Amino acid sequence: MSRQHNRWLVNVPVATLWTNPESPRDIDRPSITNPVDLPAWLEKLNYQKRLDLCDQNLVQSQLLYGEEVLVLEERQDWLHVIVPSQPSKKDPRGYPGWIPACQAVPRPDTKEVIGRATVSGKRASLYDEKREFLFSLSYLTVLPLLAVTDSDVKVRLPDGTAGYLARSGVEVDYQGDTVVKGSGTDIIKTGEAFLGLEYLWGGMSSYGYDCSGFSYNMHKANGYQIPRDASDQAALAGEEIAMDKLLPGDLLFFAYEEGKGSLHHVGIYYGDGKMIHSPTTGKSVEITTLAGTVYEKELCGARRYWQQTEVTQ
Repeated sequence: MSRQHNRWLVNVPVATLWTNPESPRDIDRPSITNPVDLPAWLEKLNYQKRLDLCDQNLVQSQLLYGEEVLVLEERQDWLHVIVPSQPSKKDPRGYPGWIPACQAVPRPDTKEVIGRATVSGKRASLYDEKREFLFSLSYLTVLPLLAVTDSDVKVRLPDGTAGYLARSGVEVDYQGDTVVKGSGTDIIKTGEAFLGLEYLWGGMSSYGYDCSGFSYNMHKANGYQIPRDASDQAALAGEEIAMDKLLPGDLLFFAYEEGKGSLHHVGIYYGDGKMIHSPTTGKSVEITTLAGTVYEKELCGARRYWQQTEVTQ
């Protein structure tokens, strides 16, 4: 495959990044088709089936509609890809994995683009050029912006056609605009909107987050790109923070063997000795007090990715 033709775009609301083409089970079929049916898939997954996504190393991450992938290899009905927007020590170019070929299309020309539209609610309805409903998009889905009216925005879809979203459900950024980044408190406030959302291993959408997916996306919503996985978030970037200097929005890291073993979890410091996090399979996004819990014993470090300076160019 030539270099200029290896950039593709995800063409379903949420594409799961699998470890290999053999990873999906029969029960996972709704998640590997196009159209994809995330609600039907998640409803079928009982506790053990959800747990196996992690324990059997089936799933790596997820991607949102319109997200770019670099295609390394086409194997029958699957694409071996790199996700540039998800930094990882696994590959300097981005996060590696496999997605069904039916869930992505070669990147189209986008010369008419005047900015970008980002879904700002948990879900947003997408309509085609005839204003007929297509499907719901997840929080933080980003699409190239073509035009804006008082009632809606016109966007470029991954297949090159145009679509429409309600103006009230997106944030609009024009090319050349100053980017306003959020504070640590803003990161916390963003996370609060997802209290009660069930944990999903590999989850990167408003249908479910894993622990590092939650911290990644709450930072993304406030203008910060951080590594995808907890171990990378703890080591690859950011500023190390002493425990007596914690501020809301800082990341807290936890390791087995009372903080001396392998790192296994990340949460966001909430203030007042609490954190907000997506705990583990079978639980939901919550605010929890650290004192007197296993988290207090396993706490092994903290890092800050948000900046005191609010505005950057």
